[in-house]
Amino acid sequence: MQSKLVFEEAGERTFVLVLAAGEEAFAAISDFAIKESLSAASLTAIGAFERTTLGWFDLANKTYKPIHIESQCEGLSLLGDIALGDDSKPSVHMHAVIGLSDGTTRGGHFLKGIVRPTLEVTINETPARLRRRQRPELGLALIDLS
Repeated sequence: MQSKLVFEEAGERTFVLVLAAGEEAFAAISDFAIKESLSAASLTAIGAFERTTLGWFDLANKTYKPIHIESQCEGLSLLGDIALGDDSKPSVHMHAVIGLSDGTTRGGHFLKGIVRPTLEVTINETPARLRRRQRPELGLALIDLS
């Protein structure tokens, strides 16, 4: 992965990441967030994957039902945020719309994806601090604004 700080002013930073073929996207973005100590940021990405896994959250069972895509696909829109988790480490949360070769799409929570040929990610950090707290009644960790 290559990264570059393209803007910095008054506690705000913007990074551009370019992931290479073979990298696992969610792990690479998470590792970058930890390395840069990101505590409040939004992110967008476009690119492609040789395979990816999305998730549909089953509220009744409090778990993600995996949606495996085992073929070359386009990352049409990946959106997310970064906030501090209960462990005080940056926690990445992403959703994705993935395009298939026949023009159909799949969407859901982005769980993982093996990049091919590239993924371009823009991360916009704000000077605020956000906290993601576990909500046992939902089985999810959500941003807590209190």
